[in-house]
Amino acid sequence: MEYRRLGRTGLKVSAICLGTMQFGWSTDEPTAHAVMSRAVDLGINFFDTADVYSRWVEGNPGGVSETHIGNWLAGGGIRRDQLILATKVKGIMGDGPNDKGLSRSHIMNAVEASLRRLKTDYIDLYQTHSPDHETPLDETLRALDDLVRDGKVRYIGCSNYPAWLLAKSLWISDVRNLARFDSLQPHYSYVHRAEFERELQPLCLDQGVGVIPYSPLGAGFLTGKYRRDTPMPDSARAKGVQQRYMNERGFAALEKLEEVGRAHDATIAQTAIAWCLANPTVTSAIIGATSLAQLEDTVRGAEVRLSAEEKEALDAVTAWEEQV
Repeated sequence: MEYRRLGRTGLKVSAICLGTMQFGWSTDEPTAHAVMSRAVDLGINFFDTADVYSRWVEGNPGGVSETHIGNWLAGGGIRRDQLILATKVKGIMGDGPNDKGLSRSHIMNAVEASLRRLKTDYIDLYQTHSPDHETPLDETLRALDDLVRDGKVRYIGCSNYPAWLLAKSLWISDVRNLARFDSLQPHYSYVHRAEFERELQPLCLDQGVGVIPYSPLGAGFLTGKYRRDTPMPDSARAKGVQQRYMNERGFAALEKLEEVGRAHDATIAQTAIAWCLANPTVTSAIIGATSLAQLEDTVRGAEVRLSAEEKEALDAVTAWEEQV
């Protein structure tokens, strides 16, 4: 496993990050523990979760993914100082008016709850899950800075921020001497590029912000299970994939990934991960896994090294045109 610096920091994280959104949703706790243990065996030292996972399941109060991780840690799954643990704050965690968002009140309550569930006394990377336009940025950043100074959080990051908001956040941190966002978690994949590459990518390169893409397999489209003239799975997720990616550009992308992957004895999914990691802005690609077999298959993408010519050929198929 390759380890990369998180942005301009000295923190080293594995090129593959284990995403745990499925824990407590489509993955039960024993399976989650097995997946985490195998991930460590494969060299993954970076896990990503959120307090809100998986509150969308009926009867689920949220925090279940964090609880599964905490129970695994308590069982000696890995020495705590060998794991880089990331979680997020902002989502709705209760019925009260202050049980969501990025206010100082909610952040301070949420971090204590996450620490309890994770059974740890610090969080390596604490991320704002998405923007909160009702709370001033300086309030959010001051609260996060206090958590860093108190030792409850070691680094901070953001997710789903547009370039202007990330730039403004970095400026506030700079002029007020506050902890800065050292990572961004954007939606980015071989078939979803323009949103990140247009403005966020040059900003992250210039400012030394680490990039941790989620959905690098295009919500499962880049696994190859969705092909031309084949029956589509009957699920809400499959319908979303169909609307977004099942078009001429998407199928051409699958065919090119398959073609390039043959030279490396790699699957479509592995080649898609390799393409993502070949971007010099990217620190670590977040992958989910509901089984050991799925984990082991996808992780191999980190071992595939694309040549400059292969990367260029892949880029050309899903290139986007800048509007002027």
